Amino acid sequence: MTHKLVGQSALVMGLLFAVVILLGAARPPTEDRVPEAHSEKAKALQSPFGDTWKAPADIVAAGKSLYNGKGQCALCHGADGKGDGPMSHMQANHPPRNFTDCAFQKERHDGELFWIIKYGSPGTGMPASIPHMVNEDEGWKLAAYVRTFCKAGE
Repeated sequence: MTHKLVGQSALVMGLLFAVVILLGAARPPTEDRVPEAHSEKAKALQSPFGDTWKAPADIVAAGKSLYNGKGQCALCHGADGKGDGPMSHMQANHPPRNFTDCAFQKERHDGELFWIIKYGSPGTGMPASIPHMVNEDEGWKLAAYVRTFCKAGE
C-alpha cells in the first residue's frame, strides 16, 4: 500500500512541476503581447507622422535619444535592441523583446508597438511608459526608432 501512495505522490508532484514549468515558460519571440481584448483598438492606432517604417530622420533621432535616455528602454532591450540590456536577466520567463527580430517587426502594426509602450505588457517586466516616463508624442517616436532595429534583407 505504501508503494502505491509513494508512486501516486510522485506522479502528482511530477504533474504539478510540469504545470509550473509550462505556466512560466518563455513566450515565443513573435507572440503578440497586446491582450486580445485590446488588439483591434491597438491595431487602429496611427502615428501622427505616418508610417513608423518611413519616419523622418528627425523623428527617428528623437526616438533614439528617448530610447537610450528618458525612456530607459536600453536597460532591458539593450543598446542594440537585442533584448540583452543590463536588466534583461531579471525577466527570465518573459525576456525583453528582441527588436532585431524582423519576423516580430513585420507582424506588428504601428499601433501595437505604441500600445505596448503606452500600457506595458501584462505578465512581463514591460511597464506602462505613458505618462510616467514619456508622453504620447514621444511614445510614437520610440516606436519609429524601434523599427530601425529590423534591417531589411537580414
